[in-house]
Amino acid sequence: MRPVLSELHVWNDPVARDGPTNMAVDEWLWRSAEKPILRLYCWTAEWISIGYFSKSSAVPVGRNFVRRPTGGGMVDHGGDWTYTLVVPRGHELAEMPGALSYEVIHQALCDALMAERMNCRLLVEESDMSNDFCFQRPVRHDLVRQDGEKIAGAGQRRGKQGLLHQGSVQAVAKCPLQRGWAMARCLAHSVMQAQIVIDENEVRRLSDEVYRLTSWNQRR
Repeated sequence: MRPVLSELHVWNDPVARDGPTNMAVDEWLWRSAEKPILRLYCWTAEWISIGYFSKSSAVPVGRNFVRRPTGGGMVDHGGDWTYTLVVPRGHELAEMPGALSYEVIHQALCDALMAERMNCRLLVEESDMSNDFCFQRPVRHDLVRQDGEKIAGAGQRRGKQGLLHQGSVQAVAKCPLQRGWAMARCLAHSVMQAQIVIDENEVRRLSDEVYRLTSWNQRR
């Protein structure tokens, strides 16, 4: 595929975080980044994340969960490969219609997974939307195996800052960082390592004032 970004900075976040803090880091990055950044990260324990418009009542009783700032369905984290792509306004990828940017990003991910000899494809048809669990109801431009089983999905949000894309692959990576770099090289002409120092105070504020609140997580 044709790279749509001139450059992309890959941040292999070394700190495992809980659900609210991971969402806070993503929002802080989205609001503050001045260049496209691909964040690769993990979780402190098994968490479920639900989309902005998802129903919290669908979450299994007793499970830790957090509501994402992006759309999409319910995702079970812990054994997945999780990434976030932030693209500021003015870059081609951030200015595309939502469906097109979703397709472009997932095509890059598909190419990276196929380089791992994983048999997958972009879903081109619509499918059943009746199940709350994201990976039990693939939608158009999600990644599926040849038998139709979903292995990768994402949620997006746009704002004056640009594009926020949060994605998950339900397939363990032998080398998680290598997968991220392979995906980045499909998206950008130039790929480089990023060293990000987060604003701990702002991330803590977002976590405490938004993502840990019952009023946020159970708003629907």
